[in-house]
Amino acid sequence: MAIGSKNLSMDALDGYDNERLLEELKKAKAELFNLRFQSATGQLESHGRLKAVRRDIARIYTVLNERELDIRSNPAAAKEEDK
Repeated sequence: MAIGSKNLSMDALDGYDNERLLEELKKAKAELFNLRFQSATGQLESHGRLKAVRRDIARIYTVLNERELDIRSNPAAAKEEDK
């Protein structure tokens, strides 16, 4: 079983266009900041969430980098080619 958000699996990330991936990346980074702040002040209840959010960020960066290197296809580009 993969650790992280269930809605940010590699299969789900494949279906997102680059703009949506950047939006998800921004949300995940904001959440990571808040979790680290909670951890520093002793208010964090679930330390496993830190690991899950870091992995989500890594997954998003992986998909973006693979698309940049043309290893993984971009669904937005595929729609433009079909037209």
